[in-house]
Amino acid sequence: MNRLNSYIHKYRSTLLNAGLVALVFFGALSFQTRNMLATDGQVAPELRGVTLAGQPYDLKDAGARPALVYFFAPWCRICAASSGNLNRLRRWRDVDDIEIVAVALDWGREEEVRDYVERHDLKVTVVLGEASVARQWRIQAFPSYYVLNDEHRIVRRDIGYSSQFGLWLRAWLI
Repeated sequence: MNRLNSYIHKYRSTLLNAGLVALVFFGALSFQTRNMLATDGQVAPELRGVTLAGQPYDLKDAGARPALVYFFAPWCRICAASSGNLNRLRRWRDVDDIEIVAVALDWGREEEVRDYVERHDLKVTVVLGEASVARQWRIQAFPSYYVLNDEHRIVRRDIGYSSQFGLWLRAWLI
């Protein structure tokens, strides 16, 4: 009986510790994203600009399909660590399935963005964003993500590194 009580105590202790870790994690996540646009189904702001390839871009042209909007800065090391996950998401989700767009912010020269895209071999549309885009989308840290449903309403948001699985899960749960 002593042995059974010992196992029960260890099990409860482990559950309590896991619960506390989860509480701290989700509390920090909530704190981090508190100033971002709400995920209450509001329509996402406009996203227009010029792509790195020199073509006009308008998120509205994505039509009635979900979108993942990834905001990055070319100097951001966390962005560099997570950018490959965008390519993997693109391989897993067809172009007709989901719009994936990376928006460069806080850059000085177009060449900075081009070097970043080439260095990380980004295979998604890259838009050259301006300060007004950062204000409209409430971007205060990099990378920042918004997941939009097929009506381009905001359903998820996040700041910081997102694993390959994390991006896939966010995009799959639309």
